[in-house]
Amino acid sequence: MGRLKEHPHDPENWKRLIDVAESSGDIPRIREAYDALLKQYPNTASAQTAYLRHFADNTLTRSDAAELLNKFLRASPSTELWNFYLTYVRRINSPTLPTARENVRKAYEFALKNIGHDRDSGPMWAEYIQFLNAGEGNSAWDASQKMEALRKTYHRCVQIPLDNVESLWSQYEAFEMGLNKITAKKFMSDLSPAHMQARTVLRQLTIHLNGLGMNNQSGIFLPAPATFSGQERQLIARWKAYLKFMAYSWTTSVGRKDEGLAILKAGLEANPDSFALTYAYAELLEKAQLKKDHRDFTEIHSVYERFFSVLRVELARLTVAASEPPVEAPNGDATDPEAAPADPPTEEELAERKKNQEELPELKKQYSNAWINYMRFARRAQGHKACRDVFGKARKDEYIGWEVYEAAAMTEYRCNLEDGRLVAARIFETGMKKYSSDPTYVLSHLGFLLTVNDENNARALFERVIGTFTPQEAKPIWERWSRSQYQYDDLEAVLELERRMAEVYPNDAPIKRFAQRHTYHSIDAIADHDLGFAKTRKLSAVTSANASYPPLTTNGNGSGNGNGNPNGNGATAAAQSFPPNPNKRPLPPLDRKRETDYKRPRPDDRDRDRVRRYSPPPPPSAERERPPPPRREPPPKEDKPPQLPPILHLFVSQLPPRETFDGPIFNTDNLMDKLRTAVIPSSGSRSRSPPPQPPPRSAGRPPPDYGPYQGPGSQPTRGGGGRRY
Repeated sequence: MGRLKEHPHDPENWKRLIDVAESSGDIPRIREAYDALLKQYPNTASAQTAYLRHFADNTLTRSDAAELLNKFLRASPSTELWNFYLTYVRRINSPTLPTARENVRKAYEFALKNIGHDRDSGPMWAEYIQFLNAGEGNSAWDASQKMEALRKTYHRCVQIPLDNVESLWSQYEAFEMGLNKITAKKFMSDLSPAHMQARTVLRQLTIHLNGLGMNNQSGIFLPAPATFSGQERQLIARWKAYLKFMAYSWTTSVGRKDEGLAILKAGLEANPDSFALTYAYAELLEKAQLKKDHRDFTEIHSVYERFFSVLRVELARLTVAASEPPVEAPNGDATDPEAAPADPPTEEELAERKKNQEELPELKKQYSNAWINYMRFARRAQGHKACRDVFGKARKDEYIGWEVYEAAAMTEYRCNLEDGRLVAARIFETGMKKYSSDPTYVLSHLGFLLTVNDENNARALFERVIGTFTPQEAKPIWERWSRSQYQYDDLEAVLELERRMAEVYPNDAPIKRFAQRHTYHSIDAIADHDLGFAKTRKLSAVTSANASYPPLTTNGNGSGNGNGNPNGNGATAAAQSFPPNPNKRPLPPLDRKRETDYKRPRPDDRDRDRVRRYSPPPPPSAERERPPPPRREPPPKEDKPPQLPPILHLFVSQLPPRETFDGPIFNTDNLMDKLRTAVIPSSGSRSRSPPPQPPPRSAGRPPPDYGPYQGPGSQPTRGGGGRRY
């Protein structure tokens, strides 16, 4: 139990405790274990039914089972527990008893009234119908009563989105048809709209409920603390989509405020360290009191006090667990050099200690947040004095952070119209006694003094603390102070400040400090205009968004760099510098006399020869009668050139003019021939003989089949890759 007190949400340790208790066979020990478990995990049906089995199966302890059922049933929404209740009632009511049948019927009615609307209660309805149908009728009146009871039960269940609602509808139809076909059609016609609505709702419920993991558990299922992994985030999203809005929000919106409070209170009993439930419960209580003439906020104060006590327990545990234990000798004398050293901590212990060290500051911030919300409640509900009283309690708490002092000071400054500025300054200065080593708090204090135009105290604070931090820690404080001095101090003082900052941060570029001195808000003209940062940001934003660019065009003198430079042709240089797309025939080098002609060139002699060789020969008559093909004229220069992808357009626009290139020029056709005929041995098989090289084109034998020719303008390709023609 000691481990569970430290980690009350550890499912595996709880299951281990239950296993040990059950294996002992000691009923008091079993009761103690289950009571502790259900206090931590209330309304856990799997644990409740396992608990009940220890008493329901024994005639001597059935009174204990009845007591537990009265405790569990009314607050439980679980069909599993209600089915256990019905089984228990049938077991204790022997058929030989004269009142047995009536007792079972009342139990079914009681269960269906409480849980019969649940999708999973379909088998319970089917069992009840079977129970009614099995009743014996000794007279015509008994048979009539039985028929009416069955009809009413069918009418109720076929209008509920149950898993087996279609099966129940079929049974009801057979029941009515067996009695009277004429009246059956009327009954079925009247109920059909409601039944179809139930089936529609069932489909929607199935979509929402599938994937929630509620029906895939066996044994006692206990939820573990969330790790917020990808799978758990998907599960949380599914739950949110199913719930749509919180249950207490819906109950209060329809006027059932007491029920909403009960839901939140039950949630807090199960999750006493929940910030969301605590804040929601406190706000609902506050809202209820505001509508009364005589307001009493005692319960809200109790809610926050209980919440703080729960969090302090966890904070105390983390504080101890996060601290490194001293290394002592086995005899307890840590100063004895001859004593054998203690065993070093294991990797698991080190990992656990590191985890606690990371969780402790986060929980302290959350704890401070709770105190700040408590102060807000006190001020708006009971006035400024109540807020000060809460802050007075918070100051005595060892776990609060500097945020509480800042919140109290700013509340005084904003809400105390008489002397709020002076009181706020005193609160900030009081906090310096505790948080002067925290640069974030110092920065907040400095920002407040500068905001209220207390220049002297701000300068005194800056000079007092700036030397107590490392340069990295002090950087935000330097930046905040310098922004104020650049704005309002004289030039000599500003230059002296820059000299001091240059000594502390020698790696900062002088132009950076100079530009910051002439900046106002986010307007940095030196960086944006003179250093080109504005244009760089625009280009980066366009590139990251992959926005559409206008097509790369050429001007009248044949340049095509895309940026209006009349002396360059960056597009041509870029097109020849990039490797060719294996699925597209690369463009040959353009003739200087026709640099603006970007249309696809006509096939060369080899292409035409290949076309003739792999085209089916025309019939003799068609060969003689076919007119000579018309000569293809070059396209006019004003045709729209092809567009480049946005990223290539941006790259091409930044290339230098074509005339500045003085490096080697490759013949792309020869290069592609070399790549096509290259022999690349596979890895791990050097001993294999290389594949035979294809014959040269002049060997008189046709090259490999690239596919049938499909007419002018077609592009036969190698299967799945290679060049495209």
